[in-house]
Amino acid sequence: MLYLLSQTIDQAATRHPDAEAVCCAGQRMSYGELVMRANQLAHLLREQGVRRGDRVGLLMNKRLEAVVALYGIMKAGAAYVPLDPNAPVARIAFIVQDGGIRHLLTENAKAKAVQEMLNMGVSLHSVVGVDSQVEPRVACFSWDDVVAAPHHEPVVGVIEQDLAYILYTSGSTGVPKGVMHTHRSALSWAEIAAQTYGLHANDRVSNHAPFHFDLSTLDLFSTAVAGATMVIIPEMYTKLPASLSKLIEDEQMTVLYTVPFALIQLLLHGALDKRDLHRVRWVLFGGEPFPPKHLRALMAALPAARFCNVYGPTEVNGCTYYMIPASLPETDEPLPIGGTYGNAEALVVDAHDAPVAPGDVGELLIRSPTMMRGYWQRPDLDAKAFYHRPVFGHHVDVFHRTGDLVRERPEGGFDFLGRKDRQIKTRGYRVELDEVEAALLQHDDVEAAAVYGVPDEHGSQHIEAAVIGRPPALLEETVLVQHAKKLLPSYAVPERIKILDTFPRTSTGKIDRLALRAKALEGKDQHEEANKPPA
Repeated sequence: MLYLLSQTIDQAATRHPDAEAVCCAGQRMSYGELVMRANQLAHLLREQGVRRGDRVGLLMNKRLEAVVALYGIMKAGAAYVPLDPNAPVARIAFIVQDGGIRHLLTENAKAKAVQEMLNMGVSLHSVVGVDSQVEPRVACFSWDDVVAAPHHEPVVGVIEQDLAYILYTSGSTGVPKGVMHTHRSALSWAEIAAQTYGLHANDRVSNHAPFHFDLSTLDLFSTAVAGATMVIIPEMYTKLPASLSKLIEDEQMTVLYTVPFALIQLLLHGALDKRDLHRVRWVLFGGEPFPPKHLRALMAALPAARFCNVYGPTEVNGCTYYMIPASLPETDEPLPIGGTYGNAEALVVDAHDAPVAPGDVGELLIRSPTMMRGYWQRPDLDAKAFYHRPVFGHHVDVFHRTGDLVRERPEGGFDFLGRKDRQIKTRGYRVELDEVEAALLQHDDVEAAAVYGVPDEHGSQHIEAAVIGRPPALLEETVLVQHAKKLLPSYAVPERIKILDTFPRTSTGKIDRLALRAKALEGKDQHEEANKPPA
């Protein structure tokens, strides 16, 4: 029986030490070698004082050493904290300081960023992965130094309730917050996902998501549970759909897991008709809604694959799923998020935490062993994030408040209706912005849509939108407004619809609606300044 995430690779190495564990850009590593390298790194970290409960930063682009790093950190008894290698240095420095990170695993390409953080006042004890000294007071080690360390399993006093990793996500206030996952919560998700999708040793599972994005945990740990191969997709391929489809073909991938945006790009620009992708048996997606019109086309392009909509916030990993029927109905209604996995319980409650009647809208609450421990050093957020249901007189069941609005379907499972914090008030009416997006996406020539609220001078908000057209169509704002008027009440029709060539994206590939909103506010301020009467 497995208790720790690091035991997944130990078990796989015991069964098949020469089986391929991970590959990236032509480089390959067996399970036996992965275990040995992770053990060596763990010994080096232990020599530098890393102990149970410490947080160790991971600032690297995706590569074989990054996989060694995260397993080595856990084998040392610590929790890994993946840092976005493309984030501004100031943001990385904030997370390092907030997480109390004293040890950092990185690469030569990030040495300058490490030096900048030190200049900002960040205090580090050791840095692993650089060939030269970044600062005299910091102990620096190269990857060659790691290979020289002992390779037997280190002895650490870690149990399943200890921290395995912390993922920092954007906070509603703009300050990143750390989501703490234990070995138990992460391993529970890995095992239920491997079981649900029948992963086996011959599978070759894509790793498209960066390691600071929660989707990566299925790629990493469910693959290891099955003793399968994880195929790292280098970051440059995210902008080269035709090269990505060629990589899928060449590496004979069998399971793909990513966000809908990446799959839509693969569909539209990946030259799928020129590829042999018959080995792909699962296409899993999550993170945001997948427009049905694009999904139908992708299913036609990959007829041998099964498709599944995976739902779950970072705080609970995956918690519900919807198996897409082989014949998807010809409708543009948003996809359901389905029912819970076998190890989860769901509640739908109103604003007073009272259960709603079946078919009524409410907030989704989840109780599951895959649930986070809490937010790092944020008891204020913990108080808001958890719901306690009395049971057995003096005990409680603990649920996570997802902040998502759902409605139970007559046949079971749930429809996702948007975020509680995506609800705005305009002209005295409450409007779910996700509903407006869904309406715009029903236009045949709209490839993607983003809707956001912009404050007005009356203390209310008006609705604006941005869309990307599907080539070769040439969209017109007036046409889209008339389309929206056919599907939405008048108060929910966007007052302005921008037609763009591309959207700003977050580091995890999602539409950056905050950036679009900020641009709209900037334009509004400039307009008001230009029209201000002379003094």
